Amino acid sequence: MLAISRMKALISATTFSTHFVPHISKTTPLALSSLASKSFSFNPPTLFQNPNLLLPKPILFVPKTCISSVQNRCMQMEMPSRQRSGEIHVIVGPMFAGKTTTLLRKVQSERGDGRNVAIIKSSKDTRYGLDSIVTHDGVKMPCWALTHLSAFKQKLSPDAYDQLDVIGIDEAQFFDDLYDFCSEAADHDGKKVIVAGLDGDYLRRSFGSVLDIIPLADSVTKLTSRCELCGKRAFFTLRKTEEMQTELIGGAEVYMPVCRQHYVDGQVAIEAARVVLESQVQCGSYV
Repeated sequence: MLAISRMKALISATTFSTHFVPHISKTTPLALSSLASKSFSFNPPTLFQNPNLLLPKPILFVPKTCISSVQNRCMQMEMPSRQRSGEIHVIVGPMFAGKTTTLLRKVQSERGDGRNVAIIKSSKDTRYGLDSIVTHDGVKMPCWALTHLSAFKQKLSPDAYDQLDVIGIDEAQFFDDLYDFCSEAADHDGKKVIVAGLDGDYLRRSFGSVLDIIPLADSVTKLTSRCELCGKRAFFTLRKTEEMQTELIGGAEVYMPVCRQHYVDGQVAIEAARVVLESQVQCGSYV
């Protein structure tokens, strides 16, 4: 009888616990298990409560009719990603600031690292010959003399162009298609383009398309020269002659680098001399 009564007590205790104690899953945090006696329902654990809980990744649902077109687009997008990224580096400054010297130094450094290089200059510049680029110090390197940059790929041949790594452009202010060429070469063809040119003309106005490519550039280097009149840093180019056209190719016989003060003074002196000369011509015409 004693054994039967003990079994009844055990069965009644088990029945009580099943009715009043909720089921706690193995994934329930300990903090929630302590609250289980007060509440029969609770929210599942979140990522903040259990950082180790792995949540399923979202699924992208694509209509069946679009699957082939999406795959084609993905295949087309994979090609540029394998191609090397291009760069554009711009070197600007007044005349006699060492722009061509800096360009040649960079190109020769790239060549020394085993890269295929080529240099282009404007065919308008014939001061030191047509088939070579020459600094004011006499450093020389062979180049391609072109009227338009768009003709370079055809002149070089498409196969040779594909193998090219670095393109140097000197006297860039003379190329009207500079922006389009640099954008295509760097963005689409993966070339490193190094551009050297004047950022301003003798009137300190934008010269050609050099300033237009600055938004495309990875780096911009502004070089200075030395003022011929005082020795200070020279940021500007002063024209010594009376010619008024923007494009006037020449060297030290036509231009000189000057500081701000002597540029302003020089422009005033040149303008005064021009007025005197014009008045003399007019007086002579009345004689």
